[in-house]
Amino acid sequence: MFKRAIEPFIKQYLHGESDKILFIWGPRRSGKTTLLEKIAEEQGVAIFNFDLLTDQERFVPRREVLQKLVSEHKVILIDEVQNYPESTVALKVLHDEFHVKIIATGSSELRQKSKKFDSLAGRYIEQFCLPLSVYEITDNTKMFAYEKDDFVKQLQSELQKFGAYPEIYVNENLSEEDKIEKLQMMFDTYILKEVINIYDLKNEKLAKDILTQIALQLGSEVSIREIAANLGANKKTVANYIEIFIKNYILIPLPSFKTNIRKAVSEHRKLYFYDLGIRNMLVRDFRNLTLRPDKGGVFENFIIAEIEKQRKIHRIHKSMYFYREYGGKEIDLILEDYKKQYQALEIKVSESGGNKDVFPLPHSVTLVNTQNYFEKIKEVIK
Repeated sequence: MFKRAIEPFIKQYLHGESDKILFIWGPRRSGKTTLLEKIAEEQGVAIFNFDLLTDQERFVPRREVLQKLVSEHKVILIDEVQNYPESTVALKVLHDEFHVKIIATGSSELRQKSKKFDSLAGRYIEQFCLPLSVYEITDNTKMFAYEKDDFVKQLQSELQKFGAYPEIYVNENLSEEDKIEKLQMMFDTYILKEVINIYDLKNEKLAKDILTQIALQLGSEVSIREIAANLGANKKTVANYIEIFIKNYILIPLPSFKTNIRKAVSEHRKLYFYDLGIRNMLVRDFRNLTLRPDKGGVFENFIIAEIEKQRKIHRIHKSMYFYREYGGKEIDLILEDYKKQYQALEIKVSESGGNKDVFPLPHSVTLVNTQNYFEKIKEVIK
């Protein structure tokens, strides 16, 4: 079983003094349930699955019900918490009156679905369980030191083709055809279906078509107006769907960095995928990257997704942007910390870089390519 990067945080929470609720957010099939099963075995407690009505009924906000729950469970574990937004009231009581540790996994849409989620302010902490990162994979792979360089070079090629969902990467018995079929099943049955059900969306085909349009524009600024025109859809509907995909860990938004310098311009955001296997499934292209015209955009997505995973998992307080001038020159990624210190990242498949002097504020410059990505991501995310 893979050890996930957030496990030390969970262990610290379980053995620490904090009795705040620990929410673990992430997309379906990213390993949240597996994490809970591991904790349940270690702690000798059951998991309450809010897919089940019988488990939901154990969390009605009545003192005698909650008292019995606490007396039987030293730690309360809840899976798919977003499926029972009414549980917010019971969670508040469990925290305020019984001071029991609670770990709940699910979609962050509990905020949107529960009208009383704000009542939990100051009563919870958050963590994230996302598709596997390159560092989680290498930490769980036995190899000799002299094998590591070749491994990380091969790894980035594999993840750019089939992504990093645990059941795709960890299962060594899957053929390429099996992986493609499994990605299609995961997307249709879990990832897209989850979004459709949460929001009661009326047009599943439109949702998939919007994601496909975004997948075809990888590395470019996304125009909602253009997507709406291409699909014969309402602009507001397209915008709403995109925000839903962002909230549910399908898409990563990258806004334009704005300064008061007038030559900086951008009308649109860039959008990237948390998992490139899902993206490649949408565009139906799993060829080797050397054969693909979109290899630059795919590698850019790979790096930005890996940095985003590190930001979320390790709670790193740096904001991400891209920067473009009127003249067309741009920086792929700008990282900004709370002290307004800037790192400019040029993300290139080749070893040569470009627009080092484009960004108008004092900054450091890092070239990230297929040869050095593993160490460079570590350097910029500190």
